[in-house]
Amino acid sequence: MAPSTLTIHHLQRSQSERILWLLEELSIPYNLELYQRSPLLAPTSLKKLTPQGSAPVLAEGDLLLSESMAIATYILTKHAPPSSNNNNNNTLTIPPEDPGYATYLYWLYFILTSLQPAGSTCMFVYFDPNIANDAPGRSFPRQRFQKQVTLVEQRLAEAPFLAGDRFTLVDVMALWCFTTQRTFLPWSLAPYPNIQAYVGRLTDRPAYKRAMDKGDHGLPILNGVEPGEKKAVF
Repeated sequence: MAPSTLTIHHLQRSQSERILWLLEELSIPYNLELYQRSPLLAPTSLKKLTPQGSAPVLAEGDLLLSESMAIATYILTKHAPPSSNNNNNNTLTIPPEDPGYATYLYWLYFILTSLQPAGSTCMFVYFDPNIANDAPGRSFPRQRFQKQVTLVEQRLAEAPFLAGDRFTLVDVMALWCFTTQRTFLPWSLAPYPNIQAYVGRLTDRPAYKRAMDKGDHGLPILNGVEPGEKKAVF
C-alpha cells in the first residue's frame, strides 16, 4: 500500500473524531497527529496551524484545511468520488437525483447549524455557575437545545438513520452531539429512546470503534443513558 498523503491533526475529546471516523468508514489511509487539551482548549502547537486555532485540520502537500464539513467534503470529493461501478466505499452521500437528496441535505445542515450550536451554547452556560437556572441566559438556550433534540428523536421514530434507511455522512456528523459532547455537557438520554437506540447502532460500527481507539484511546464512550455522576438539568 502506498504511503498516505493525508495527515489529520486531531484534538483529543473533540468533534474532530468525526473525520477519523469518516476515513475509517471509507477505508482511506491517513497519518494521525494527536493533540491533548491544554487544559481545556487546544494547545499552542495546534493553534499555530490555522487562523481558527482549532481541530480538525487536514494536511495534504501544501494544503492546510480546517472546518469539519470542508474537510469531509474534500475527502469525499478528492479521495472517494462516487463511482458508477460502486467499486469504492463512498456510499455515505446521497446524489442530487435521488428522491432523498433534500432530506439528506436538511439533516446534514440541521446538525451543523442548529443542533450542534445549540448544544455548544448550553455547554458554556453550564460552565458558568453565576447564571441562575431560571435566568433567560440559561433557560432560553436550554429550551432551544431541547427543541432540537426532540426533533431528532421524532425523526428517528420514522427512520433508523437521519437521512433515511441507510447510514450517511449525516450520522457521522451527528453522533458527537450525543456522545463525546456529553463529556462537557452531561445531559441524560433517558427521555429519548429513539436516540438511545441510534447511538447504540452507531457506536457499534467497527469503523467508529477503530477511529475512537486511534484518536481517543481509553476515553469512555458515552453511549449509555446517563452521562456520569454530574448531570445537567433539562
